[in-house]
Amino acid sequence: MITYQKLAKIASKFISKSKVMKYGFNLSPMYRRTSAKVLYISEDFSEIKIKLPYSYKNANYVNTIFGGSMFSAVDPFPMTQLMNLIGDDYVVWDKAAEILFRRPAREDLYAEFTYTLEELNEIKKKATENNEFEIVKKTKLTNKDKSIVFCEVRKTVYIANKTFFKNKRKKTN
Repeated sequence: MITYQKLAKIASKFISKSKVMKYGFNLSPMYRRTSAKVLYISEDFSEIKIKLPYSYKNANYVNTIFGGSMFSAVDPFPMTQLMNLIGDDYVVWDKAAEILFRRPAREDLYAEFTYTLEELNEIKKKATENNEFEIVKKTKLTNKDKSIVFCEVRKTVYIANKTFFKNKRKKTN
């Protein structure tokens, strides 16, 4: 079976990797079902913006955006974004997630995902020093002008030096 990662590698030979990811997410059945849309991915992957429109497709029993839609809209980005930012010398996995609802949403929601250069340097440094560790990335779903926070998603992401990770797996098999 061909994976999304393999398809992205092939497609990025023809168009920029950030465009491949943007259109890849927006066309993939798994992400389309969330009813969210990727609006923007910077060329260097340091910034991603999404929109979760309020519609009949994600309205729940009390006519607000279903919490599962909120979570699904933001779920893939902390991990996939980091994978693209730090490269193939590292293993990156989602480890845990938590969603904190602040208020019901009856309007379009927006989220931004960013990694700073300082964060990336610190991640690479920790991977060199500790071999493996975890970070927590927080994402807020807000209204368009960011004045109202409807929920916060906290994703725990596991990062390891690839050589260390492979050796660790050999020992446990």
